Amino acid sequence: MDNTNLIAALDELISEEQNPDTLDIDLLPSIDIVRKINEQDHKVSRAIEKILPEIAKTVDVIVNAFKQSGRLIYIGAGTSGRLGVLDAVECVPTFGIEDGMVVAVLAGGESAMFKAKEGIEDQEEEGIKSLKAINLQARDVLVGIAASGRTPYVIGGLKYAANLGAATISLSCNPKAEIAEYSDIALLPIVGPEPLTGSTRMKSGTAQKLVLNMLSTASMIRMGKSYKNLMVDVKATNEKLYARGTRMVMQVTGVERVVAEATLSKANMQVKLAILMLLANLDVQTAEKLLLKSDGFLRKAINQS
Repeated sequence: MDNTNLIAALDELISEEQNPDTLDIDLLPSIDIVRKINEQDHKVSRAIEKILPEIAKTVDVIVNAFKQSGRLIYIGAGTSGRLGVLDAVECVPTFGIEDGMVVAVLAGGESAMFKAKEGIEDQEEEGIKSLKAINLQARDVLVGIAASGRTPYVIGGLKYAANLGAATISLSCNPKAEIAEYSDIALLPIVGPEPLTGSTRMKSGTAQKLVLNMLSTASMIRMGKSYKNLMVDVKATNEKLYARGTRMVMQVTGVERVVAEATLSKANMQVKLAILMLLANLDVQTAEKLLLKSDGFLRKAINQS
């Protein structure tokens, strides 16, 4: 196998460079190793700060898609793809959205979440097949995630999405990311060489996770999924989330636990609805209609009550 071209390509990537600050990391005691890693991690937030305008622009694109019944779809391989899965999965219980509003496509399928299937990522056609399998539409937003910026699986997906007319976003930690050429907006937090050369699950992975947090959270806030900084659309699907929901009702309305729990029960465990019922002294049906009229924004509903 002739890897000449691939080696040359890797030579051009910042994420594959040797970090001059950690050349002696193999000689150090544990405390100095973790100190070096921590010092490098401090560079991540600064890199993201530089691309906040592009991240905000992406949020606007996602919100616009949501309003047209479009989806936010992540596509990636390896660590990048797994981070997309983590973000998508957490959106359902955190924001009370329906399954399928935020979707993650991972090279190699679900089993690749737990066991590496590296060969799939080298095939553009596999990216296209994955998006066809979830019926990608023009109203959707596709976020291609690749630390290196050159993953064929992601490139294939972005090309396919662009041909359909879907909005395309690329997320990479290399300034000359190839995936940027196939996207409407390029999110490129340049975190520099990894503490351990080429291990992009480190700074690059952290940067990707932080950006994905921003994209989904800010978009959901813009869709009325919060009241102040409370997750009032959280689904009470376990004891912790039920307790959190009860506590939120108590925090916002000032009622005792017994009243909060009783109102939540009447509201079918919908925190936002229970809060509106208590603050505006409304029955379930009237509160539901007011929330619908307010596009799901609790502040707006309270002001109109």
